[in-house]
Amino acid sequence: MASEQVENYLKNIYKLQHNEGKVTTSSLSKNLNISAASVSEMIKKLAEEGILTHTPYKGVELTNEGEKLALKVIRKHRLWEMFLVEVLKFRWDEIDEEAERFEHIMSEKMEEKIDKALDYPSVDPHGDPIPTRDGKIHHLESLSLTEIDEGTTVKIIRVNDANSELLQYVSSLGLALNKKIRIKQKMNFDQSMIISINGKDHVISQHIAKSIFVEKL
Repeated sequence: MASEQVENYLKNIYKLQHNEGKVTTSSLSKNLNISAASVSEMIKKLAEEGILTHTPYKGVELTNEGEKLALKVIRKHRLWEMFLVEVLKFRWDEIDEEAERFEHIMSEKMEEKIDKALDYPSVDPHGDPIPTRDGKIHHLESLSLTEIDEGTTVKIIRVNDANSELLQYVSSLGLALNKKIRIKQKMNFDQSMIISINGKDHVISQHIAKSIFVEKL
């Protein structure tokens, strides 16, 4: 069984691969808050075990085996996040660290029972897909809010969960999954925009807009 440390490496490598396309020692060091030297040592060890590959200038990539292991951890993490929100009524900005603690000690029996109790959810509270038991994951087609034209009404289907303060802020504006919003105006000088939520206008920065993913209605 993979150690907690290895599971954290695999989970973060998978996320970086999916979100940024390339995983470097420095990006992994930043995500895990571990020194670059320690990360390099672990990468070498995991490469020797056939879990990942490391190619100069191309970065780190999970092998098929590594991806399967990563998706198992991600599935447990996102199921716990759903349980914390739906059953224990945590806010979506409070759940990452809590789920992090439980994902590493979750038995298959507990995983099955939580999945059933939640009626087999396909996404977590932030809209990220929950991998299936057989290691498959379905990524929904979505657009960043920055890609949407003025005058368009959209529905939020995912919000980047990397920053709890951002989640708190968008919640304070009334933003949530499946919420319909309208892009009223985009500012060319700083790429901020005015959006309408429940009939009320708000100005959001480009950074926030990049973290909100939507589908057109």
